[in-house]
Amino acid sequence: MTFATDAVAVVTGGASGLGAATARALADRGLHVAIFDRNAEAGEAHAAAIGGSFHAVDVSDPESVRAGLTAATAKRGPLRVLVNCAGIGPAAKTVSRGEAHDPEVFERTIRVNLIGSFNCASQAARLMAAADAVGPDGARGVIISTASVAAYDGQVGQIAYAASKGGIVSMTLPMARDLADKGIRVCAIAPGLFLTPLLETLPPEVQTSLGQQVPFPSRLGDPSEYAALVCHIIDNPMLNGEVIRLDGAIRMAPR
Repeated sequence: MTFATDAVAVVTGGASGLGAATARALADRGLHVAIFDRNAEAGEAHAAAIGGSFHAVDVSDPESVRAGLTAATAKRGPLRVLVNCAGIGPAAKTVSRGEAHDPEVFERTIRVNLIGSFNCASQAARLMAAADAVGPDGARGVIISTASVAAYDGQVGQIAYAASKGGIVSMTLPMARDLADKGIRVCAIAPGLFLTPLLETLPPEVQTSLGQQVPFPSRLGDPSEYAALVCHIIDNPMLNGEVIRLDGAIRMAPR
């Protein structure tokens, strides 16, 4: 499905990593890309580079999301695409050194990763549903969230992160069913090991070692490969209600 070039695409976490690559790819298609992020400096710079707009949004706060969507769509075409890339990944075990997992850390991870994705998706869907349908199928929009292989292969210390991403996996099909009669498709991508800002801080030899764990290709994924899958989901109208692993066939070990 190709949307008109006056349409709006929102990318959360679009200032860096997978989100930044996705924002660039969508801008290259002629969409107006609105970046939602907490990092104003990086977000404004990337938005300027791709001809988009930046909006300081806390995805865990529904009012912040509402304000961001209002600003992103003001005096522009309809909202047609939402890509949820915003997320955090703290590491903590259920019990460590005699102490239970900090419940506030667990709650914040769920609030940002899962509830944040829901906040953006539900409010974006409201705007999409009000737009005119286009094309032979009567399409109105596409929502893509970012899960993780941790949803299936959560490692030691990933209980909060895996739970949040597992929620995104479970949310995808019922949301797609909810929105089917409105012409809105919903999918999720579950990336494996990608060269995101977190991994970029690791020494090159560690990056190489991690990449060698991937069966094929034996390397870290490039964010542009994630962005390419986003674009394919948008283009392929039969992709709906699906969570796609993008991981080079890796299955994560316990550690």
